[in-house]
Amino acid sequence: MTNLSRRAFAFAIPAVPVALGSALAASVNTAKARTADPKALVPSAQIRIGRFTVTALVDGFADMPFGYFPGSTPEQVEERAQAISTAKRGGIRFVFNQYLVDDGERLILIDTGPAGAMGKTGQLPGALETMGITREDIGAVIVTHMHVDHLGGLVAGGSRNFPDSDVYVDRRDVAYWTDPAKRISTPEFLKFSFDASLELVRLYPNLQAMDGERQITPGVSIIDLTLMVIWSPMKELVNSMAL
Repeated sequence: MTNLSRRAFAFAIPAVPVALGSALAASVNTAKARTADPKALVPSAQIRIGRFTVTALVDGFADMPFGYFPGSTPEQVEERAQAISTAKRGGIRFVFNQYLVDDGERLILIDTGPAGAMGKTGQLPGALETMGITREDIGAVIVTHMHVDHLGGLVAGGSRNFPDSDVYVDRRDVAYWTDPAKRISTPEFLKFSFDASLELVRLYPNLQAMDGERQITPGVSIIDLTLMVIWSPMKELVNSMAL
C-alpha cells in the first residue's frame, strides 16, 4: 500500500474550483480516442458548454484499506462505502480525474494528478496523447489546491512537464505549502505535498499566485469557494477524514 494523502479522498468540491461562465445544460458524450491500441487509456467523457469542450481525463487510481480513515472503525467505513457502491475487497478505490477545457483557441488543464506519487498513476500524458495533444500544447494549468494528487504531474521527475503553460494557484496555498516550519510539524503522509509544492515554485518561476477571483480566459474564471458540498450518505464518512 502506497502512502496516501488523506485529504485527497475528502469527497468535496475543491477550495478553488473553475467557473465556466454558462449553465451545465449540456449533453455528455463518450470521448473518442485517436488510437488503434484497445488497451490505451482513453478520455472518459466530454461535456460541451457553448464554445467550450470539457474532457474528463484519468491519471490512474489508488486503493486504500478500510482501516485507513481516522475517526471510524474499518467496519463502519466499509458499510458506508458499500452504501454508495465504492467498496472493493479490502478497501476503496479512488480514481484521480483531471479536466481539459478547450475554448477553441486555448487548452486549459485543471489539475495534473499524482503522476506516480501514489497508487497506480501517471497516465495523464497518455490520455492526452489519445486526443492528439502533448503537454506542450497546454496553455494554462489551474491547480485547485496544492496536494500532490493535484499538482504531481507538473513536477514529476523533477522536470517542468508543462513547459509552455501558465500555472495558476491560490496565494494562500503557496504560502502554506512552502513553509518549512509547517512541513516539520506535519504528519508524514503530507510531506509529499510540501515537497511537490516546493518543486512547483522552483520549476515554474512565473507561477501565478492569485488573490481571490481571476479570469483565465473569457468565460473561464477561478473563484474562491468556501462552501463544501458533500453528498449523503457519505457525509459521516467525510467528516471522519482528516481534511
